[in-house]
Amino acid sequence: MSVAIVRLGTPRAEGEGLRIGTVRRPPRGVPKVDFARLNYYDVWYPNLAPSVELVKDGLAAVDDQAWREFVKKYRQEMSQPENARTLDLLAALSHQTNFAVGCYCEQESRCHRSVLRDLLGERGASIQIL
Repeated sequence: MSVAIVRLGTPRAEGEGLRIGTVRRPPRGVPKVDFARLNYYDVWYPNLAPSVELVKDGLAAVDDQAWREFVKKYRQEMSQPENARTLDLLAALSHQTNFAVGCYCEQESRCHRSVLRDLLGERGASIQIL
């Protein structure tokens, strides 16, 4: 059992399980009834997405220093009690069932999902490497 970190809208891995969209906004131009069928997500959970302001900072982070500042601020957001409890829950669930969390960004290394991977790992999650 494990959690996979994925790019939303990509084909699902065999046995991936429930896909959770940790994004601020649903996919544009896609009817809600098609989100799961088109491999975006089964459940939308924007609570683990960066705040609207921070999303802008992350997208504008063109150098390592700006990216490190984004990571610092995103980690601060995720340390809020409600977010920290969600991360703890997902880490625990990763030992009981397969599921995935993801975002739309093409490059994981400059996406909040790379930080989510680290945060879940720090909480002892079983993380599937795809």
